[in-house]
Amino acid sequence: MSKSIAIVSANQYKVPYPIYPLGVSYIVTYLSHYLPEYEIQVFDFNLGSFDDFATFLRSEEFSLVGISLRNIDDTNIFDRNCFISHYKQIMRTTRENTCAPVVIGGPGFSVFPKLVFDALNPDYAVCGEGEQSLLSLITAIGQNSSDIYDIEGLAYKNDKGVFTINDRKNYVSSPKLRVNELWADYYWKKSGMLNIQTKRGCPFGCIYCSYPKIDGTHVRTLDTQRVVENIKEMYYKHGIDYLFFTDSVFNIHNDYNRELAHKIIESGVKIRWGAYFTPKDLLYDDLLLYRKSGLTHIEFGSDSFSDIQLENYNKKFRFSDIREKSLECSELGIYYAHFLILCGYGETEATLDETFSKSEEVGFTVIFPYIGMRIYPDTELCSIALREGVIKDCNQLIDPTYYLSGQTDISTLKERAKATGVKWIFPDAEYPIMQRLREKSKKGPLWEYLRY
Repeated sequence: MSKSIAIVSANQYKVPYPIYPLGVSYIVTYLSHYLPEYEIQVFDFNLGSFDDFATFLRSEEFSLVGISLRNIDDTNIFDRNCFISHYKQIMRTTRENTCAPVVIGGPGFSVFPKLVFDALNPDYAVCGEGEQSLLSLITAIGQNSSDIYDIEGLAYKNDKGVFTINDRKNYVSSPKLRVNELWADYYWKKSGMLNIQTKRGCPFGCIYCSYPKIDGTHVRTLDTQRVVENIKEMYYKHGIDYLFFTDSVFNIHNDYNRELAHKIIESGVKIRWGAYFTPKDLLYDDLLLYRKSGLTHIEFGSDSFSDIQLENYNKKFRFSDIREKSLECSELGIYYAHFLILCGYGETEATLDETFSKSEEVGFTVIFPYIGMRIYPDTELCSIALREGVIKDCNQLIDPTYYLSGQTDISTLKERAKATGVKWIFPDAEYPIMQRLREKSKKGPLWEYLRY
């Protein structure tokens, strides 16, 4: 049997910049460590065409093709750009050019497992984190073992054609990461940053959020020394001095975060970094420590500046927290942006007025509003949408479907935002200044330049 595995990053979406395929890198590193007898080959659709992909598939007699799906759509209510047709073309090309079994996974699959499985018809799929499940699947296929259908997190159709997902009880502990050199060069040039994780899982219960489906609700922290070693490799080997921590929320398990920050400082690596934060459980002294370790950018998942809406969305903080942490960031010289949801569940003209008015109280920032709430299966929002008749069932949600409050008028949003004097960047905005800065080799997310 062939000892060659193909791992494919299917993502082609590049707005506002291409995203390094971090999940694929973790999987490739894991498989290379535990399956040294296998050759693991990778293909990234941000770097190659369909013709290139067909040639890649024919270049080896692969024993398995794994395809990672990062997103299902662009979460932009103005475009509603769905990527399923792109993924179907990947599957067609795969079937036409190799006889190897195909397994799909990644966040895009984990959020819509049955719908995506039915649409793409792979041989297998993996729901949630992929390292151990994929390792077990490759081993079972190599041994022609019937234990395949006992693998945790494996999704498949049984002999009666019934879609099944095996429960997951075990998670990977502190996976290693080896950066792909070709990818590192490309993404460093095109996006001005690379990504890394410090923890997986999300303990929060926001009514719309898909993260618990992707990573689980149990938070697992990665070994701080291993994270720092990864950072040092990126810095010294690849010259990368800006990283974005992709944790669902960075500032949970603060003792862990403090240990990591101290180790980054002690390492002597002069990186800059950013992450997603919540304004709750964020001490001033911690912000100061993180800044010393290289923190330059915070992306707050604020959702609303109205306490009524924060309650509706099941957020665990209030506007007073948002304002306090914003002004502390300003004092410390940390760039910060707020990501909001306008016209979501429970929104009224009064709560919108409150959000627009209070946007003037959060300092020199940039605000990125999403319009409406993308409805994901198995969320509280999905139950609300069913109950209110917004959707009839959950079987069409693979097409971008949004919850919009019937008590609001979206046609007035941009005018009202402009009147605040604060910089609001709506989903249909273009970013020519960011492109120009990228061309001048400026690194980092660059949204701080949009404030002016």
